[in-house]
Amino acid sequence: MAKSRYFDGMNWRDRIEVNPDVLTGKPVVRGTRLAVELILELLAAGETERDLLSDYPRLTREDFACLSCLCQSSCARIPCLSPVGVDADSR
Repeated sequence: MAKSRYFDGMNWRDRIEVNPDVLTGKPVVRGTRLAVELILELLAAGETERDLLSDYPRLTREDFACLSCLCQSSCARIPCLSPVGVDADSR
């Protein structure tokens, strides 16, 4: 995997795990039952990192940095999408 210029030396796999015995295999913050999906939904809904650190004491700032790294890594693999109404074959 190529290194990100923003997250040099950080590997999201150090803090995010997938275990079929925890939340039916959803990605979670290691050592917790906090799904990555839940944290991202809360952030999208307007919660701040500070709010979540207060509400979920087992989360750390490093966990949030790894979540950002995971998102960056995932977005880098999403194929280019066509704008609405444009057929990908016509480009």
